[in-house]
Amino acid sequence: MLKKLFVYSTVLIASLPVLAQEMPEKEETKSFTISGFVDGYYRYDAGRNLSNNRTSFTNAHNSFELGMASLKLEGTSGKVGFVADLGIGKRAQEFAYNDAGILQGIKQLYATYAPAEWLKFTMGSWATHVGYELVDAPANRNYSMSYLFSWGPFSHTGIKADITTGKSGFMLGLANPTDYRTAPVNSRKFLLAQYSLAASENVKIYLNYVGGQRADSVKIRQFDAVLTAKLSDKFNIGYNATYQHTKTVTDDAIKSDKAAEGWWGSALYLNLDASEKTGFTLRSEIFSDKKQLVAMAYAPVGASIFANTLSCNLKAGPLTIIPEIRLETSGQNVFVNKKGGSTSSSSSALVAVVYSF
Repeated sequence: MLKKLFVYSTVLIASLPVLAQEMPEKEETKSFTISGFVDGYYRYDAGRNLSNNRTSFTNAHNSFELGMASLKLEGTSGKVGFVADLGIGKRAQEFAYNDAGILQGIKQLYATYAPAEWLKFTMGSWATHVGYELVDAPANRNYSMSYLFSWGPFSHTGIKADITTGKSGFMLGLANPTDYRTAPVNSRKFLLAQYSLAASENVKIYLNYVGGQRADSVKIRQFDAVLTAKLSDKFNIGYNATYQHTKTVTDDAIKSDKAAEGWWGSALYLNLDASEKTGFTLRSEIFSDKKQLVAMAYAPVGASIFANTLSCNLKAGPLTIIPEIRLETSGQNVFVNKKGGSTSSSSSALVAVVYSF
């Protein structure tokens, strides 16, 4: 009996290499997708003056304008992946305002490595984690952009790590100064951070941070919060609040800081889907730039602005038509009327078309 067992064991051990060769290896999961969109618009400003527009991508009056043609390539192979998100047009050009030539056509370009289900590393250039709105027109229900999007970060270039545990997510990153694909000489790296919480299936919370020192010795710290809540199949809300704090560092024998200044904003989004083909969004936003740091930099005085934008999304297959009206008021005369005089209010209307594939 023992002799037979020895023989059987010897045959089995000798067969293991052959069996291992015949058994197929577990194939890595691979995927590749292509998506994109094109958009354009017509805008009319009641004051007939371009200076009334202080937000991104819609600086036009009584003109048909091209937005952007966008192509996004995404691929994964096992634990690694990449994204090449490219765009041409005015929208892409304004988004990459620190770049020139072909680099202005890059919205995002990065590679990823996920050694575990709960951990992913990203290196390259990606759209910012700060704020509620995104650069791509199909990703927003309003076509014109908020003040918070326009004067917050657009993109970051560097490295980050995303960690997921239960309902919580954490992101830490190190990047070039905000919106720079190539770091300016003498600039320092910026710290990026995010905490996200899926409080329930329908409620999500994001706490965001960006901070660092630019080459011009200005320290920037921005704190941002986003809340999304689905209240029913037809109604959901979004909320975004942000505060950016700046301080200039003087490089004397004894370092000292100039007085800190800042701007802040708060935006509420009410989204109603009346049907599968018709949706409405009201964005109500307060933006305060009394120190004339960003939006009011070329205005007569610093001011706070209350802006309301009502947009309708009419869908016909892959095509979305967006008629929109926008009303803005301020406690100061920071706008221009059609006679060229100053006024405390401004209004505009536009119609945009977006085709997605």
